[in-house]
Amino acid sequence: MLSGIKQKAIVGKDGKIELSTTELPAGTVVEVIILVEPTTEEDETTYLLKSEANKKHLLKAMENIEQGNLIYVDLDYSVL
Repeated sequence: MLSGIKQKAIVGKDGKIELSTTELPAGTVVEVIILVEPTTEEDETTYLLKSEANKKHLLKAMENIEQGNLIYVDLDYSVL
């Protein structure tokens, strides 16, 4: 039966990758698969625009801003 261990590592000098685990005894035969994370993170707006519902909501909000349809809330105001 196969089992797995997931770890993050950083590629070091000369492409060397070091992994350390106490879960495997010395001499255990393993197969290594390397998954490379994307170098650029997707910004929040791009992520939200992927959903059609979110896209409509964001575009409507932008339209409201352009038309001056804003509500100002003073978070410093307190009622005693």
